[in-house]
Amino acid sequence: MPAIDWYFDFVSPFSYLQCERLQELPPGTRVRYRPVLFAGLLNHHGQKGPAEIESKRLFTYRFVLWQAQRQGVKLRFPPEHPFNPLALLRLTIAADASPDVVRGIFHFIWRDGRLADNPIEWAELIDVLGLREAAAQIDTPEVKQRLRSNTEEAAAHGVFGVPTIAVGEALFWGNDATEMASAYLQGDPLFSSPAYAALAGVPVGARR
Repeated sequence: MPAIDWYFDFVSPFSYLQCERLQELPPGTRVRYRPVLFAGLLNHHGQKGPAEIESKRLFTYRFVLWQAQRQGVKLRFPPEHPFNPLALLRLTIAADASPDVVRGIFHFIWRDGRLADNPIEWAELIDVLGLREAAAQIDTPEVKQRLRSNTEEAAAHGVFGVPTIAVGEALFWGNDATEMASAYLQGDPLFSSPAYAALAGVPVGARR
């Protein structure tokens, strides 16, 4: 039975879209949900996020909407973006990254267009998902360290963005790479071809 690591952050609408597609992976695929702090990955690689570049921000939002419509997925942006996902990521860690919890939080933000950024909405999210025990643990050193370790391990593995599907050493970044990951899991011969292998040796012609 194939297994993948799925790296995601709730701040990423593309993570939400791909979360809704994980069932498209080959039957029997085991998904390990790995919440990471996207900002930590950006800092590690010295990059800016799409929402930090004004013109790219607008295109990204339009692209998300376009993908959601093609995918047939309900999408409603939260009141503001980007937002700080730290508490939600820690909540997920405290709940052992249960698939139902992950989907529930994504739906709260990106399907229903809400943020748990005030006590009333936070309490509602906790109650709806039945996470009172997990919520009491989000500020513990253990939970904080587990999220930090997830992010550090992802960066060490070469993950540079979210969402990313990792199949061993092979990385597939973005919602639009879902079909590529599925093909890899099904043994598409392209991935063992000389042409595919040769791409790792393309020399760098210029650096800035």
